[in-house]
Amino acid sequence: MPIFLECQRCTACCRWPGQVRLTEAEITRLAVFKGIGEHEFIQQFTRLRWDRGGLALQEKPDGGCIFLQGNDCAVQSVKPQECRDFPNLWKFPGFEKNCHAISREVSTEEYERRIAQIKLTGNASVSEVIR
Repeated sequence: MPIFLECQRCTACCRWPGQVRLTEAEITRLAVFKGIGEHEFIQQFTRLRWDRGGLALQEKPDGGCIFLQGNDCAVQSVKPQECRDFPNLWKFPGFEKNCHAISREVSTEEYERRIAQIKLTGNASVSEVIR
């Protein structure tokens, strides 16, 4: 049976250095959410990706996400797909040392339903996913 990792919104993943790649649609969505134009959003909140192949979110000096406010995501409802997908659709070796997601064995049907939910709305909590 598949293992689904239930995000606890601990924000540990938001504190790891790295890059959150952005699509044009995500830039538009985030700019609208912030109430600013796309050009202003790009200037304030993005940087060139390491591979120079597009834009990524800027990080705070400590490597954390620029939108992390305490233990909350300031853009939770419109966060980038890369953020929505972690830790079920991508992860890196050793992620579980910091991530507080709870492993749940689920049926294949339930796993597919939960993954579809993540793609639509982000890492939903258990109460949002199970109806």
